[in-house]
Amino acid sequence: MVGRILGAAVAAVIAVTTANAAEAPRAPGQEWSFDGIFGTYDRNALRRGLTVYTSVCGACHSLDLVAYRHLGAVGYTEDEIKAIAAEFEVEDGPDEDGEMFSRAALPADAFAAPFPNEQAARAANSGTYPPDLSLITKARKHGADYLYAMLIEYRDEAPDGFELLDGMYYNEYFPGRQIAMPPPLFEDGVKYADGTKATVAQMAWDVTTFLAWAAEPEMEERKRLGIKVLIFVLVLTAMLYALKRQIWSRLH
Repeated sequence: MVGRILGAAVAAVIAVTTANAAEAPRAPGQEWSFDGIFGTYDRNALRRGLTVYTSVCGACHSLDLVAYRHLGAVGYTEDEIKAIAAEFEVEDGPDEDGEMFSRAALPADAFAAPFPNEQAARAANSGTYPPDLSLITKARKHGADYLYAMLIEYRDEAPDGFELLDGMYYNEYFPGRQIAMPPPLFEDGVKYADGTKATVAQMAWDVTTFLAWAAEPEMEERKRLGIKVLIFVLVLTAMLYALKRQIWSRLH
Protein backbone atom coordinates (compact mmCIF):
# COMPACT_ATOMS: atom_id res chain seq x y z
CA MET A 1 0.00 0.00 0.00
CA VAL A 2 2.81 2.40 0.95
CA GLY A 3 4.56 1.61 -2.33
CA ARG A 4 1.40 2.39 -4.32
CA ILE A 5 0.90 5.70 -2.51
CA LEU A 6 4.55 6.64 -3.03
CA GLY A 7 4.35 5.68 -6.69
CA ALA A 8 1.20 7.71 -7.17
CA ALA A 9 2.80 10.71 -5.48
CA VAL A 10 5.88 10.50 -7.68
CA ALA A 11 3.70 10.16 -10.79
CA ALA A 12 1.69 13.20 -9.73
CA VAL A 13 4.84 15.28 -9.23
CA ILE A 14 6.18 14.22 -12.62
CA ALA A 15 2.86 15.02 -14.27
CA VAL A 16 2.69 18.48 -12.69
CA THR A 17 6.32 19.22 -13.56
CA THR A 18 5.81 18.10 -17.15
CA ALA A 19 2.64 20.14 -17.48
CA ASN A 20 4.32 23.24 -16.07
CA ALA A 21 7.30 22.84 -18.38
CA ALA A 22 5.00 22.41 -21.35
CA GLU A 23 3.27 25.70 -20.54
CA ALA A 24 6.42 27.71 -21.20
CA PRO A 25 6.68 28.62 -24.91
CA ARG A 26 9.88 28.29 -26.90
CA ALA A 27 11.97 31.42 -26.42
CA PRO A 28 12.50 33.44 -29.61
CA GLY A 29 15.76 32.59 -31.35
CA GLN A 30 18.49 35.23 -31.20
CA GLU A 31 21.53 35.79 -33.40
CA TRP A 32 24.38 35.19 -31.00
CA SER A 33 27.95 35.89 -32.02
CA PHE A 34 28.95 32.43 -30.77
CA ASP A 35 26.44 30.54 -32.92
CA GLY A 36 27.54 28.48 -35.90
CA ILE A 37 30.77 26.74 -36.77
CA PHE A 38 32.68 30.04 -37.07
CA GLY A 39 31.03 31.67 -34.05
CA THR A 40 33.12 33.42 -31.38
CA TYR A 41 32.39 35.23 -28.16
CA ASP A 42 32.02 39.00 -28.33
CA ARG A 43 34.77 40.16 -25.93
CA ASN A 44 33.08 43.50 -25.26
CA ALA A 45 29.83 41.73 -24.37
CA LEU A 46 31.74 39.33 -22.13
CA ARG A 47 33.28 42.21 -20.20
CA ARG A 48 29.93 43.92 -19.82
CA GLY A 49 28.36 40.60 -18.85
CA LEU A 50 30.91 40.17 -16.09
CA THR A 51 29.87 43.57 -14.76
CA VAL A 52 26.21 42.51 -14.71
CA TYR A 53 27.01 39.20 -13.05
CA THR A 54 29.20 40.68 -10.29
CA SER A 55 26.89 43.67 -9.70
CA VAL A 56 23.51 41.91 -9.92
CA CYS A 57 23.47 38.12 -10.31
CA GLY A 58 26.41 37.43 -8.01
CA ALA A 59 24.47 38.75 -5.01
CA CYS A 60 22.45 35.50 -4.98
CA HIS A 61 23.88 33.09 -7.57
CA SER A 62 27.24 31.36 -7.38
CA LEU A 63 29.60 30.54 -10.24
CA ASP A 64 31.43 27.61 -8.69
CA LEU A 65 33.02 26.17 -11.83
CA VAL A 66 34.70 29.39 -12.98
CA ALA A 67 37.91 30.76 -11.47
CA TYR A 68 39.02 34.38 -11.74
CA ARG A 69 42.08 33.27 -13.71
CA HIS A 70 39.78 32.06 -16.48
CA LEU A 71 39.01 35.72 -17.24
CA GLY A 72 42.30 35.80 -19.13
CA ALA A 73 40.41 34.15 -22.00
CA VAL A 74 37.99 37.10 -21.96
CA GLY A 75 40.85 39.53 -22.56
CA TYR A 76 41.76 40.66 -19.06
CA THR A 77 45.42 41.08 -18.16
CA GLU A 78 47.00 39.37 -15.16
CA ASP A 79 46.95 42.62 -13.16
CA GLU A 80 43.30 43.24 -14.04
CA ILE A 81 42.36 39.73 -12.93
CA LYS A 82 44.17 40.22 -9.61
CA ALA A 83 42.30 43.49 -9.09
CA ILE A 84 38.92 41.92 -9.91
CA ALA A 85 39.55 38.97 -7.57
CA ALA A 86 40.76 41.23 -4.74
CA GLU A 87 37.33 42.93 -4.63
CA PHE A 88 35.86 39.74 -3.12
CA GLU A 89 36.53 37.66 -0.04
CA VAL A 90 36.67 33.88 0.21
CA GLU A 91 36.87 31.54 3.17
CA ASP A 92 40.18 29.80 3.75
CA GLY A 93 41.88 27.79 6.44
CA PRO A 94 42.15 26.36 8.89
CA ASP A 95 44.91 28.58 10.31
CA GLU A 96 47.44 27.48 12.92
CA ASP A 97 44.73 27.74 15.57
CA GLY A 98 42.37 25.53 13.60
CA GLU A 99 40.07 28.41 12.70
CA MET A 100 38.67 29.28 9.29
CA PHE A 101 39.28 32.83 8.12
CA SER A 102 38.39 35.21 5.30
CA ARG A 103 40.87 36.65 2.83
CA ALA A 104 40.88 38.52 -0.45
CA ALA A 105 40.28 36.23 -3.40
CA LEU A 106 43.18 35.25 -5.64
CA PRO A 107 43.13 34.54 -9.39
CA ALA A 108 43.26 30.80 -8.67
CA ASP A 109 40.08 30.94 -6.57
CA ALA A 110 36.63 30.17 -7.95
CA PHE A 111 34.25 33.10 -8.05
CA ALA A 112 33.31 34.01 -4.49
CA ALA A 113 30.00 32.44 -3.44
CA PRO A 114 27.34 34.82 -2.11
CA PHE A 115 26.39 32.46 0.74
CA PRO A 116 28.47 30.11 2.92
CA ASN A 117 26.10 27.17 2.39
CA GLU A 118 22.73 26.14 0.94
CA GLN A 119 20.87 26.67 4.20
CA ALA A 120 22.07 30.27 4.43
CA ALA A 121 21.06 30.82 0.79
CA ARG A 122 17.56 29.48 1.43
CA ALA A 123 17.18 31.53 4.60
CA ALA A 124 18.02 34.69 2.69
CA ASN A 125 15.64 33.88 -0.18
CA SER A 126 12.42 32.82 1.58
CA GLY A 127 13.27 29.13 1.30
CA THR A 128 14.21 29.22 -2.41
CA TYR A 129 17.72 28.07 -3.34
CA PRO A 130 19.30 30.25 -6.07
CA PRO A 131 20.98 27.81 -8.49
CA ASP A 132 24.62 27.98 -9.47
CA LEU A 133 24.98 29.65 -12.87
CA SER A 134 28.12 27.90 -14.12
CA LEU A 135 26.17 25.67 -16.54
CA ILE A 136 22.85 27.50 -16.70
CA THR A 137 22.88 27.91 -20.50
CA LYS A 138 23.44 24.17 -20.91
CA ALA A 139 20.80 23.19 -18.37
CA ARG A 140 17.95 23.95 -20.79
CA LYS A 141 17.39 23.45 -24.48
CA HIS A 142 18.25 26.60 -26.43
CA GLY A 143 19.78 27.82 -23.16
CA ALA A 144 21.03 31.23 -24.28
CA ASP A 145 17.71 32.10 -25.95
CA TYR A 146 15.81 30.90 -22.89
CA LEU A 147 17.93 32.85 -20.40
CA TYR A 148 17.74 36.07 -22.40
CA ALA A 149 13.97 35.79 -22.83
CA MET A 150 13.45 34.91 -19.17
CA LEU A 151 15.40 37.95 -18.02
CA ILE A 152 13.42 40.44 -20.10
CA GLU A 153 9.92 38.91 -19.99
CA TYR A 154 8.77 39.68 -16.45
CA ARG A 155 5.24 41.10 -16.30
CA ASP A 156 3.67 43.30 -13.65
CA GLU A 157 0.49 41.22 -13.69
CA ALA A 158 -0.42 37.69 -14.68
CA PRO A 159 -2.91 37.20 -17.54
CA ASP A 160 -6.59 36.80 -16.71
CA GLY A 161 -7.35 33.30 -15.49
CA PHE A 162 -3.77 32.56 -14.40
CA GLU A 163 -3.42 31.85 -10.69
CA LEU A 164 -0.19 33.35 -9.40
CA LEU A 165 1.01 32.00 -6.05
CA ASP A 166 1.93 34.38 -3.22
CA GLY A 167 5.46 35.67 -3.47
CA MET A 168 5.83 34.59 -7.10
CA TYR A 169 6.35 36.69 -10.23
CA TYR A 170 4.85 36.04 -13.65
CA ASN A 171 7.36 35.23 -16.36
CA GLU A 172 6.30 34.11 -19.82
CA TYR A 173 9.27 31.82 -20.47
CA PHE A 174 9.95 30.29 -17.06
CA PRO A 175 8.57 26.73 -16.65
CA GLY A 176 5.20 27.07 -14.99
CA ARG A 177 5.28 30.79 -15.87
CA GLN A 178 5.87 31.84 -12.28
CA ILE A 179 9.22 32.40 -10.64
CA ALA A 180 10.36 33.22 -7.11
CA MET A 181 13.16 35.54 -8.26
CA PRO A 182 12.10 39.20 -8.52
CA PRO A 183 12.99 41.01 -11.77
CA PRO A 184 16.77 41.37 -11.44
CA LEU A 185 17.41 43.97 -14.13
CA PHE A 186 16.40 47.63 -14.23
CA GLU A 187 17.29 50.49 -16.56
CA ASP A 188 20.77 51.83 -15.73
CA GLY A 189 21.12 49.14 -13.07
CA VAL A 190 24.88 49.00 -13.74
CA LYS A 191 27.44 51.37 -15.17
CA TYR A 192 29.41 50.03 -18.12
CA ALA A 193 33.07 51.00 -18.37
CA ASP A 194 32.80 51.36 -22.15
CA GLY A 195 29.91 53.83 -21.92
CA THR A 196 27.25 51.48 -23.35
CA LYS A 197 23.78 52.38 -22.12
CA ALA A 198 22.63 49.79 -19.59
CA THR A 199 19.13 49.01 -20.81
CA VAL A 200 17.38 45.87 -19.55
CA ALA A 201 17.75 44.23 -22.97
CA GLN A 202 21.46 45.16 -23.18
CA MET A 203 22.23 43.83 -19.70
CA ALA A 204 20.29 40.63 -20.38
CA TRP A 205 22.18 40.16 -23.66
CA ASP A 206 25.58 40.76 -22.07
CA VAL A 207 25.11 38.55 -19.02
CA THR A 208 23.70 35.77 -21.21
CA THR A 209 26.80 35.97 -23.40
CA PHE A 210 29.01 35.86 -20.30
CA LEU A 211 27.19 32.85 -18.85
CA ALA A 212 27.31 31.06 -22.23
CA TRP A 213 31.08 31.52 -22.11
CA ALA A 214 31.19 30.33 -18.48
CA ALA A 215 29.41 27.12 -19.52
CA GLU A 216 31.65 26.52 -22.56
CA PRO A 217 34.92 28.44 -22.22
CA GLU A 218 36.59 25.95 -24.58
CA MET A 219 34.05 26.47 -27.38
CA GLU A 220 36.24 28.63 -29.63
CA GLU A 221 39.20 26.26 -29.36
CA ARG A 222 36.92 23.31 -30.07
CA LYS A 223 35.53 25.01 -33.18
CA ARG A 224 39.01 25.88 -34.44
CA LEU A 225 40.05 22.26 -34.00
CA GLY A 226 36.91 21.10 -35.77
CA ILE A 227 37.64 23.35 -38.75
CA LYS A 228 41.22 22.03 -38.97
CA VAL A 229 39.95 18.44 -38.88
CA LEU A 230 37.36 19.21 -41.55
CA ILE A 231 39.98 20.78 -43.82
CA PHE A 232 42.27 17.78 -43.29
CA VAL A 233 39.46 15.35 -44.17
CA LEU A 234 38.60 17.32 -47.33
CA VAL A 235 42.23 17.43 -48.47
CA LEU A 236 42.70 13.73 -47.71
CA THR A 237 39.51 12.88 -49.58
CA ALA A 238 40.68 14.88 -52.61
CA MET A 239 44.08 13.15 -52.56
CA LEU A 240 42.51 9.69 -52.29
CA TYR A 241 40.13 10.49 -55.13
CA ALA A 242 43.02 11.67 -57.32
CA LEU A 243 44.98 8.52 -56.46
CA LYS A 244 42.00 6.34 -57.28
CA ARG A 245 41.60 8.05 -60.67
CA GLN A 246 45.26 7.54 -61.44
CA ILE A 247 45.22 3.83 -60.50
CA TRP A 248 42.06 3.06 -62.49
CA SER A 249 43.30 5.01 -65.50
CA ARG A 250 46.27 2.62 -65.74
CA LEU A 251 43.99 -0.41 -65.52
CA HIS A 252 41.92 0.84 -68.41
